[in-house]
Amino acid sequence: MKKGEDYVGISVVYLCHDGDGKYLLAKRSNNCRDEHGAWDCGGGGLEFGDTVEDTLRKEISEEYSTEVIDFEFLGYRDVHRENNGKKTHWVALDFKVEVNPSKVKIGEPHKFDDIGWFDLDSFPETLHSQLPNFLNLYRSKI
Repeated sequence: MKKGEDYVGISVVYLCHDGDGKYLLAKRSNNCRDEHGAWDCGGGGLEFGDTVEDTLRKEISEEYSTEVIDFEFLGYRDVHRENNGKKTHWVALDFKVEVNPSKVKIGEPHKFDDIGWFDLDSFPETLHSQLPNFLNLYRSKI
């Protein structure tokens, strides 16, 4: 059985920032399951037995090779999508996370072609399909 497809998956989604108005995005590689070349904030699935906070810290360490300085829970979303013709359903627990930009690097080069720091109003053109909704929901909090 596969989470998100055979049953509702829970994901921890985070938009990292530097504490000074810049936001971290990663460009998805061709090795990602979908949306190749799209810029995205980070995220990962919650595993049985792990806490939400542990998952948040683990995923940021894996993806960006850095530690969490501070975080804020923004809210949750029901995410209904289609992946390779199969309907998926995830509950996304959304966070704003401060990290030290001088320590950030690509921790999973097989998943990301690039990372970049952007002003909220100057994100790249090709965004992951779920990122605009995230930004619209939480713009006043980020």
